[in-house]
Amino acid sequence: MTNKTSPTPVPAVHISSALTELGIKNPGTATIREIVTLVNLIEQKSGIKYIRMEMGVPGLPSSKIATQAEIEALNKGVASTYPVLDGLGELKTAASGFVKAFVNLDISPRSCVPTVGAMQGSFINFLVCGKLFPEKDTILFIDPGFPVQKQQIKVLGYKYASFDMYHFRGGQLRQKMTSILEQGNIAAIIYSNPNNPAWICLQENELQIIGELATQYDAVVIEDLAYFGMDFRHDISHPFQPPYQASVGRYTNNYVLLISSSKAFSYAGQRVAVMCISDKLFDRFYPYLEEQLGVGNYGQALVGRVLYAVSSGAGHSAQYALAAVFKAATEGQYNFLDEVKEYARRAKVMKHLFTGNNFRLVYDSDMEQPLADGFYFTLSYPGMSGAQLLDELLYYGISAITLSNTGSSMEGIRACVSQTGMERMGELEARLKLFSERHRI
Repeated sequence: MTNKTSPTPVPAVHISSALTELGIKNPGTATIREIVTLVNLIEQKSGIKYIRMEMGVPGLPSSKIATQAEIEALNKGVASTYPVLDGLGELKTAASGFVKAFVNLDISPRSCVPTVGAMQGSFINFLVCGKLFPEKDTILFIDPGFPVQKQQIKVLGYKYASFDMYHFRGGQLRQKMTSILEQGNIAAIIYSNPNNPAWICLQENELQIIGELATQYDAVVIEDLAYFGMDFRHDISHPFQPPYQASVGRYTNNYVLLISSSKAFSYAGQRVAVMCISDKLFDRFYPYLEEQLGVGNYGQALVGRVLYAVSSGAGHSAQYALAAVFKAATEGQYNFLDEVKEYARRAKVMKHLFTGNNFRLVYDSDMEQPLADGFYFTLSYPGMSGAQLLDELLYYGISAITLSNTGSSMEGIRACVSQTGMERMGELEARLKLFSERHRI
């Protein structure tokens, strides 16, 4: 470990002072937002700019199509009126068309509903799913995954089960999931694809397994497509042409797709997303749901009772922005994936720099395929736990989060590439060389 009395790129006094001020005893167990606050404070105290890898925020300019559409909507005065609760008509139509063009699924506009970011979409679907059957009070996480979604489960007072899918790929997935689902208490299944943080991608045969089991055991699948189309090994950017975004929607009627504007369109600040719900699920009636919320239809309860209660709908002008980019992409006027391929270029360089200085990739393959370069990758360092590695890297001006926060069974950290432009790669290399020199294997 680093001798905290010897000079490091970030003086130890600033780190210890920030930890004390914020009451953080162990950065390895801190939440993403706590690490963000910690590093902000250390930067303020030290004047040293970190290589920020802890939070998945866009590092590219927002879509001009989106910003222009929102400006036009604001100029027309939409900010003074409430949006329709279930969404702007043109956004609902555009979302339905976008899903058909890039996922090849038929979902009617009425079943496409905007939310205040995909996080709100997961939260309200969790809430409703926990009220579908009296005996089903548990959400199954196919991990590793987005840490805040487990916090949502805790806020709701529900239970969750989880397993690390890296150890149960392909046909092994069916056996593992069956052993959990046959207990009869699973209300919903959640995962991200591409995966946050491992960037591994569930394949069609695995999605078929998930879909078939969801139907067999009557559970809702919440498919988080926060990184829509960003498995750059497959170019899905051409509308109405294969290949399409992989989805469980081809294998079950019990599904909800969460499509975020934050990463694919770099529109995170406006907090707008859509949940695209299977028409059959949207219309399905659940007697216990009626007992709990006064409305038994999934879609009606989700929108009219729950979404209404938590936000009265998504921001009015932001809905125009998302509608515009969906429409432009569907009509072939806007290749949204061309812009975000920059993340793959950064990931390739950053992986090379880390592995060249004795770091190792934790999730290092995607079944028989090489791991894709994208928004995230995962790292370990010989002889260190994830918490120890995170703590040590802070002294070298590098921040991240631990894999334990994501439900991973592996030791290490998650690295996000979005905030590190190519102009800072030399700086990262210098810090990593110094780190490896002082932490000889």
